[in-house]
Amino acid sequence: MMTKSELLELIANGENSGVEFKRDDLRPEQLAKEVVALANFQGGHILLGVDDDGSITGIRRDELEHWVMDTVFGRTVHPMILPFYEEIRVDDRLRVAVITISQGTTKPYVVRHHDRDVVRHHDREDIYIRVGSISRRATREQQARLYAIGGMLHAEQLPVSGSSLGDLSRDRLTDYLATIVGDNQLPMDEEAWGERLCSLGFMVERADGPPVCTIAGLVLFGHAPRRLLPQSGIRWMAFDGADKTYRALDDRLIDGPLAALRIQAAGSGREIAGNGVIEGLVDAMRPFISEEAAAVDASMRRERRWLYPVAALREAIVNALAHRDWTRYEEIEVVSYKDRIEVLSPGALQNSMTIAKMIAGRRSPRNHLIVEVLRDYGYVDARGMGVRNKIIPLLKEQNGVGPEFQATEDYLKVVMFKGERAGNREDIGSG
Repeated sequence: MMTKSELLELIANGENSGVEFKRDDLRPEQLAKEVVALANFQGGHILLGVDDDGSITGIRRDELEHWVMDTVFGRTVHPMILPFYEEIRVDDRLRVAVITISQGTTKPYVVRHHDRDVVRHHDREDIYIRVGSISRRATREQQARLYAIGGMLHAEQLPVSGSSLGDLSRDRLTDYLATIVGDNQLPMDEEAWGERLCSLGFMVERADGPPVCTIAGLVLFGHAPRRLLPQSGIRWMAFDGADKTYRALDDRLIDGPLAALRIQAAGSGREIAGNGVIEGLVDAMRPFISEEAAAVDASMRRERRWLYPVAALREAIVNALAHRDWTRYEEIEVVSYKDRIEVLSPGALQNSMTIAKMIAGRRSPRNHLIVEVLRDYGYVDARGMGVRNKIIPLLKEQNGVGPEFQATEDYLKVVMFKGERAGNREDIGSG
């Protein structure tokens, strides 16, 4: 996080190869030009609300962060870049937005100019580079060099600007390496940790400082991933009707690392010492998708009955976490209605996948590293056949009706209906 004094010092030093000043009334393509030029070079900062001469004019555009992330980074910059966005108050009247960009790993980055008169695949793309304090179109020779050093990576491997080793839980990393992977030689210092995590794909090196987290590293092991990656985590909502009424019974954002932290219990097993996102969601959902039995059992306890097959629920939630599209700026949504639960995962089906192929058992993981780690923890079936072997048959068996799948260019939605025969006694949180 940048302090006010650091911001003022940055402004006082003026524009350079890593710092650009802009008012916030510019067009998306103008800001995108500066973004791709910095990403094609060594990264840097864009200050919105500062004139070229260094005078502070402040933020004036409404919902500036959403405009920056969705309109500029989401639609105009390609491939995807994950910036670190923050707003710093200079005085009672003025705030400056600081966009921090790491050096890109999938060069060259381009500005897409969407022409309404032509189809999208004919849209013009311009490549910019940084020359001193100026952003210029790259020559053919410069473009060739950018292509030579670039390489397309999965979105989960993108660096998260503003992140560091301190954003990752050392306890969870230690447990994963020592207990899950079986590594007997853990890193001894910060540098060794950085090297190991870069090798594993949880961090990525950069030329001008210590390594930064990848999306995969942050969402798997981060203390609070949403601080740096706002689209991570899960939004949970519950309504007592058949649609999203004005007032929700429950509405919260579940943040944290994907997997739970487990420690050795007194017996032979391991018990949860710290929730992950999945367990946090379970705790929030429990009062709305289960009920106590009317009668007590022999132990004078009332058994809890789940209104949906828990293995099917768990599979749908894990699938959304494992396969979501990280180029989208929306969270995963899990919503409970009176008659159904909907699990919405951002992003279209990838690699020519269709609902029919998915139901048939076809596998096409989007986030290979995240899937592998969740499989290591036991959240993901080794065969990858959860839709065909769990979600569909278990819902039909318990509630008498199978799930509904909806796929668009923006999301995949799984709809599970309560049905007539709801109620079982399993534990949704078990791995």
